[in-house]
Amino acid sequence: MHGVPRSPEELCEELLGRKLVDVDHEERRVLERIASGTLMGPDAQEEAALHATFADKLADRVAAVGGSWGFIIAFGAVLFGWMLVNSSVLEMFGLHPFDAYPYIFLNLMLSTLAAIQAPVIMMSQNRASDKDRIAARHDYEVNLRTQLEIIRLHKRMDHLFEILATRSPAKGGADT
Repeated sequence: MHGVPRSPEELCEELLGRKLVDVDHEERRVLERIASGTLMGPDAQEEAALHATFADKLADRVAAVGGSWGFIIAFGAVLFGWMLVNSSVLEMFGLHPFDAYPYIFLNLMLSTLAAIQAPVIMMSQNRASDKDRIAARHDYEVNLRTQLEIIRLHKRMDHLFEILATRSPAKGGADT
């Protein structure tokens, strides 16, 4: 180890024992970052946010609202109010209910809501899967960089020990 390798090609050959063209994209990116002395790129959440479209963000918000207890309670209150108004409250004022029992219009609204909400929640779940893949790739890169840096440190320590061993006085001799 005569000098510290500076290029990704030299690092790849020294640390992995392969040519740079033989390693995959993640390994190449880690080697380039080690060679340049830069830290890892954006974390998984930042990277996912960089690639998020307006539709992705909207799907995440709809899924967050639609999958909450607040939504369930509020929606239950709206349904109860709808049934209450269309059964007796309007009749007390001399009006006919606009959606009397069996609440056909309410069923149409619920079916429409379910038809729209289900695909949007699926889009959000697909986006969550994409975020998980980004996080897994990021974790892999961090682990790989850590391993390569440890290998690099071991090689430097071994080289240092070799230098110290050649410069140290012979063992067993008398000190004067």
